[in-house]
Amino acid sequence: MSAVLELSGVRKTYRTGTLEVDALRGIDMQVEDGDYVAIMGPSGSGKSTLMHIIGCLDVPTAGTYLLAGEDVSTFDERRLADIRNRRIGFVFQQFNLLTTVSAWRNVELPLIYAGVPRHERRARAIAALERVGLADRVEHKPGELSGGQQQRVAVARALVTEPSLILADEPTGNLDSTSTRDVLDLFAELHGQGRTIVLITHEHDVAAEAAHTLVIRDGELVDDLHRGAMLDALAGGLR
Repeated sequence: MSAVLELSGVRKTYRTGTLEVDALRGIDMQVEDGDYVAIMGPSGSGKSTLMHIIGCLDVPTAGTYLLAGEDVSTFDERRLADIRNRRIGFVFQQFNLLTTVSAWRNVELPLIYAGVPRHERRARAIAALERVGLADRVEHKPGELSGGQQQRVAVARALVTEPSLILADEPTGNLDSTSTRDVLDLFAELHGQGRTIVLITHEHDVAAEAAHTLVIRDGELVDDLHRGAMLDALAGGLR
């Protein structure tokens, strides 16, 4: 397998006047093609900062980030925007759907930015919705869908450009237990199809769904737990 992403010695320092805060303190990590990785940590641990760097939404203060073997620091803004639109599929806690248009119209948005012709956009958007089990909801607006269905629309939108990486930031944070199960089952299915997934979460039971979990605390990766270890920890009462 080849590495989809690799971080070496990545640090991120935020400066406000004379105050400096080290959000990341030398992160080394690698995600292989087809892997399913959870990054877990409490609020303030640095996981959101790490997600922003992986998603090319922010840049490290120090260290290197290789995406598919290329040094991200060498990319200009146009290239970064293209990567965010085509090569990384984002799924957020807030569904970020346009409330006034249908599901398929929401899903086609990345294709509009990519300049894909309209007839092709519709076909690809509907195909993506079919892949997440929403073939009968393509014309429904977000307000006509459950929370779990809305998140499935968001996943379809992330998939429609056929990205090399799906980056999910607290994707179950606004869902009830039933919808959470539905979305996690969908990620498991996508992983089974060979998709590369990085999931950010603070919940142990959500992290346990991944093939392995990187634990971040105070800006440092402190553990790498495979799924069996996470399940054992949960069985032992870890919360």
